[in-house]
Amino acid sequence: MKRRTVLQTTLGLGALGALGGLGWLAAAQASHAPSGDGTGSPWHDRTLTGLGTVLSFRVAHADATRAERALDAAVGAIRHVEAHMSLFNPESALCRLNRDGILPSPHPDLVRIFQLAQSVSARSGGAFDVTVQPLWNRFEAAQRQGVLPSASAVAAARASVGWQGLEISDAEIRLRRPGMGVTLNGIAQGFAADLVRAKLQAHGIGQALINAGEWTSLGRPDAQRDWLLGIADPRQEQALMTHVALGGRSLATSADNACTFSPDRRHHHIFDPLTGYSPTELAGVTVAAPSCALADALTKVMFVAGFHGALRLAAQWQVDVLVVDKAGHWQATPGLRLHSA
Repeated sequence: MKRRTVLQTTLGLGALGALGGLGWLAAAQASHAPSGDGTGSPWHDRTLTGLGTVLSFRVAHADATRAERALDAAVGAIRHVEAHMSLFNPESALCRLNRDGILPSPHPDLVRIFQLAQSVSARSGGAFDVTVQPLWNRFEAAQRQGVLPSASAVAAARASVGWQGLEISDAEIRLRRPGMGVTLNGIAQGFAADLVRAKLQAHGIGQALINAGEWTSLGRPDAQRDWLLGIADPRQEQALMTHVALGGRSLATSADNACTFSPDRRHHHIFDPLTGYSPTELAGVTVAAPSCALADALTKVMFVAGFHGALRLAAQWQVDVLVVDKAGHWQATPGLRLHSA
């Protein structure tokens, strides 16, 4: 799940550093963080590599043993997602599905994420589609040769794309047409964040900040402040455009600089399933939604919709968005609680 995170985190005390992958160093220092519940509960941190990036979890609890067990469970949730949804592990359930065209007895979490993906596909008119893997394969193969794929090659790959060709049930998941392939890279990190959040709650954690490649939280850093995430400029990654208060929601970001197939970033890892090419208008999209998996998937829907289209769609999905065009101009919907960078 190759990407670059363009969010930075603060605890209301100034930037604590960039967290993310592909050259970004995770650096969340707890030494000057506020207590988790206002009564002196210390913060406990865990950083790991997973899902193709650097992940970090921060929890507050008076019982250090319980906090560490909760963090162990969070790491276990990430490894669980990788075992079922990773394209980098050839023995993952997802890779076996792509190889064999059928996956019998899928794990319930795999069924659940596919069902969510299919519902977003149906509602978005196919703007989000987990069957775009043939397009990725075609562009990646061409990139290894130092070229872009021909129009006919893109058209041939796009002929294998179509979320309606994916059959999902508790008994099996099946690809109905030859040449199909699926990727969960556009939703799995958000799903993982939701899963980690649930695991932490089950272990009695009430205050947490979760970076599973996308972001969610529990509670607040203290009684006076909300969690703040700084949104980095996709053209100047160390510069922040603004800060966003989570306000109990989850935040996901996609940008055209995460993985590119051309130096001008016209061709990148986000595809419009209807054209076979990357959307051309936007450089970055951030979505705030009740669940992180939904926010993650909707960043691709908003990318396809374009600058003004995304701002209009936000109300229909009952989410908030921040969009950045290729020239660096950005705008957010009114529901985002923005703070100066």
